[in-house]
Amino acid sequence: MSETQHPTSDRAWAIEQHGIEPITQEERHGTAFELFWVWFAANIGILGIIYGAILAGAGLNIWQCMLVSLVAPAGSFVLVGVLSVAGKWGGAPMLTLSRAPFGTRGNLGPTLISWISLVGWETVSIITAAYALLGLLNLLGLPSNSLWTVVSLVVIAVLVVVIGLLGHATLVWIQQAATWVFGILTLVIVVILVMQTNWSAIFSAPPGPWDTGVLAMLSIVIAGTGISWANAGADYARYLPRKVRGRSIVGWTTFGSTLPLFVLIVTGHLLASHVTGLASAENPVTAIGDALPSWMAVPYLITAIGGLIANADLAIYSSGLNLLAMGFKVERYKTVLVDGVLMIVGSIYVLLIAQNFFGPFESFLQLLADGLTAWAAVFLVDMLWRRSYDPKGLTDTSSRGSYFYQSGVNWAGLIAWLLGILVGLTFTVSPWFSGPAARGIFAASSLGYLLGFIVSALLYWAALALFARKQTQTVSSEVVQ
Repeated sequence: MSETQHPTSDRAWAIEQHGIEPITQEERHGTAFELFWVWFAANIGILGIIYGAILAGAGLNIWQCMLVSLVAPAGSFVLVGVLSVAGKWGGAPMLTLSRAPFGTRGNLGPTLISWISLVGWETVSIITAAYALLGLLNLLGLPSNSLWTVVSLVVIAVLVVVIGLLGHATLVWIQQAATWVFGILTLVIVVILVMQTNWSAIFSAPPGPWDTGVLAMLSIVIAGTGISWANAGADYARYLPRKVRGRSIVGWTTFGSTLPLFVLIVTGHLLASHVTGLASAENPVTAIGDALPSWMAVPYLITAIGGLIANADLAIYSSGLNLLAMGFKVERYKTVLVDGVLMIVGSIYVLLIAQNFFGPFESFLQLLADGLTAWAAVFLVDMLWRRSYDPKGLTDTSSRGSYFYQSGVNWAGLIAWLLGILVGLTFTVSPWFSGPAARGIFAASSLGYLLGFIVSALLYWAALALFARKQTQTVSSEVVQ
């Protein structure tokens, strides 16, 4: 099969036939460049503009904003790219590969955290997209009441679910189309917004504090960009042929995500200079749209909806794979339907009951980052140690499986993960929770999860070096190289 041919099990506009079982070499296809489309489209949503407004609200000047806008997405998506290489090695989704360092039963905890994170991001995306669709309906003369809010949510959710149902090949096609269509429209909107900037005020603004400003914002943007996708990278690399270079996977993943995020975050910072209250607006979509000429209202809202759907469709696809990795014995497409119902319910709660967008959003980012980064640390160390996976062992959850370990748990990986989370939470501050050691610089930042990452990585590396070397060496001829 050539790199451009798709197997019958993974064709665009047909339901993908694979679940979490490893993809065989005969069914591998595609090139690393397709990851550029996947991650570019996933990051052209207006949430990037909101991050920029948050940076401005924290007192950062334009140069500090540009630094954070480059370092945070690039640094965090390098991790996503590196972890994605495991998808090529093992041919399986990320949280199925995670059975190797945690055990088939020990992996249930990390998979649950990953699933909650992805469902949360689906919810955030469709809430924001529903705001945009509601704005579009307002232009048609319909009111912004509870009925039309729910209608907007359901319409967006159905679009996201349909794409998720079809699966991998359709997602890649959609993401490429979204990159061109909504990428160009976003560029036009960015140019219009930038033209309204008060440049003298921007360049004369003093720098903000580096500890409670730059460092704090750096940690927040890292948590909201690459870290939030660390648990999904392999899901979109598992169909790639084994001959594809790992550096290409890392490079296209990083470049495809960093480029739109850098532009949008800087634009958000500039926009905040003349749009007051953007970072705390109850409806951020409307606040951004108010800064545009009236004739741009419809193109802007359509662009906002498209970009957010491109983000949510990846999240719902990966969250469905997570449910399968937790042991749900159903077809992959049915897990997408389950997640679709949950994200509608969660969105209705936020929009109609809680009526607060940024408070839950900030806490959601900070607390889940502790679990995801500690997991990523263990997975990364294990991945670099083993460099191969037993395809049969990834799906064999019996005591005969390669990754059953002791009672289904690799205690070295699980304990390292839990201790990393504990350290992270100890130094974390959020609207919902504050750790006992969150003092000084930690009281004004989200650096706790980075400490957790370091602790989990060091603990698991030490455990492998001392006790578990044989567990990560697979000599079977069936190992995926």
